[in-house]
Amino acid sequence: MKGSVPENKAETASALSEKVREFPTGPGVYLMKDASGNVVYVGKAKNLRARVSSYFGPEAERDPRIRDWIGLVQDVDYIVTSDAVAAIFTEARLIKDLRPRFNKELKDDKTFPYLQIRTREEFPRVEITRKPRPRGVRLYGPFASARRLRQAVHTLQKLFQFRTCSLDIHSNDPRWRWFRPCLLYNIRRCTAPCNLRVDRQEYRRQIRKLILVLDGKKDRLIRFLRKQMLAASEELNFEKASRLRDEIVALEQLDLRGKVDTDVQPEVFPIDPRKGLCGLKKVLGLERVPRSIEGVDVAHIHGQDTVASLVTFLDGLPFKPGYRRYRIRSVEGVDDYASIREVISRRFRRLRDEEETLPDLLLIDGGKGQLHAAMEAFAWIGIRPPCVLALAKQQEEIYRPEQAEPLRLSRHSAALRLLQYVRDEAHRFAQHYLHMLQRKRITDEESSDS
Repeated sequence: MKGSVPENKAETASALSEKVREFPTGPGVYLMKDASGNVVYVGKAKNLRARVSSYFGPEAERDPRIRDWIGLVQDVDYIVTSDAVAAIFTEARLIKDLRPRFNKELKDDKTFPYLQIRTREEFPRVEITRKPRPRGVRLYGPFASARRLRQAVHTLQKLFQFRTCSLDIHSNDPRWRWFRPCLLYNIRRCTAPCNLRVDRQEYRRQIRKLILVLDGKKDRLIRFLRKQMLAASEELNFEKASRLRDEIVALEQLDLRGKVDTDVQPEVFPIDPRKGLCGLKKVLGLERVPRSIEGVDVAHIHGQDTVASLVTFLDGLPFKPGYRRYRIRSVEGVDDYASIREVISRRFRRLRDEEETLPDLLLIDGGKGQLHAAMEAFAWIGIRPPCVLALAKQQEEIYRPEQAEPLRLSRHSAALRLLQYVRDEAHRFAQHYLHMLQRKRITDEESSDS
């Protein structure tokens, strides 16, 4: 919020209620901040305006879930997401990164689950896992709720009778002919490939039907189940109708999931620095592995305190002594392009004047416009640039000078993962600097008022 902090809770609540009236009514994540600008609570909402407004109503201080800390909140911001499911994953990521004081959950290393099908096996098994295999699987998720995922798999197994066991089954091994199937075979939840009671081709047909449903082609199946539910209800078989209703709900809940490529969990897919560097050399056509990488990001709050961050990575890992922060001097208002031109000019002019080595690769947080601004800065100061890239959020497209089309890499590419790491670290460092300036301004205002 601009200006000084209101003197009492009533004024604060009134001012925040006024601000929240301008919030969008779609899904997203909200961030509660204290007087120093620190994020003290992160939450998600299907309707940002309605959800955040509830914190500042007359009943808020009587709510046992928030009454102990809501009085500390002096500002609130939001991030819009594409849908409510995306809000779940964005909230989790922010809580793990920011570790807000009053968020009780999601601070640990627990991750969202996936559903994986081991497609390279002769009789593919279906598993719920928080540690998916890097290859040889068809992967779905992450899923927002482990309980709902288990319910959905339970329903799907009744329909398609796939195996969920950990047995390593091969049809050419004669011992499986004498293996005793488990209870799931007797209750018609599995076709018992462990006893070779189903051949390879038939079992894979079962898996193909399952994959069609997981890929989104489940409308026909749900219509069939609805007809069965209606027939059971008309026959007054309410127990069967209720069971079918639950199965339909479970199938619909399969949509409550993120996308493997876009909702990447760093805890699940760790970055291999060496592999990432070698991947960059290959996809960018570089003569050698880029051992030194610098990342630049520009940030501001409400058009005030425009700053830039510069982070340094050596051999694919952060090198904190090389971090730099800049307060933009020559730009009025919000102008990311002009800000990038300033910070690039200041950084590389100094490297030239002090005869220091340029980085092997420079990464700009942004798209084609930000890349163009950086290249203009190099031309202006008369320095031959290193390899310069811009990495755009959302689509994660890589822009290169003199290349009309962006480079699109697999979301599991080690090269892309490393660039994302550099980009996100630059963003984090820029935001940290902003919070420092915001706290200092509030302190100075309080000192001048006293």
